Amino acid sequence: MLHKKRITVAVVALLLIAGSLLATASNIVDQKATLSGPVTASGLVTPGTVVHEGDILVRVGTLTGAVPASRATTNGVVKEVLVTPGSKITVGDTVVRIEVGK
Repeated sequence: MLHKKRITVAVVALLLIAGSLLATASNIVDQKATLSGPVTASGLVTPGTVVHEGDILVRVGTLTGAVPASRATTNGVVKEVLVTPGSKITVGDTVVRIEVGK
């Protein structure tokens, strides 16, 4: 009987720990560039902007004009923009961070 009680207490403790870890887990999603080039001022998202999946976050200049280099992969609020107009980005660079669920 004492053995069952200890196992039950251990399981409950593990569930509480796992639940608290999930509750405090970061809900920030890094958005990556899919194109390389110089960042343009037009179309550059700003912190605090509410975005939806598919919204353009960053554009880069090309020979044919400004094209989207990064789109939101989730709904949320822009927490941080890691690029500035004129900076050069490459494919895979983290350009924006979005807080999910806001």
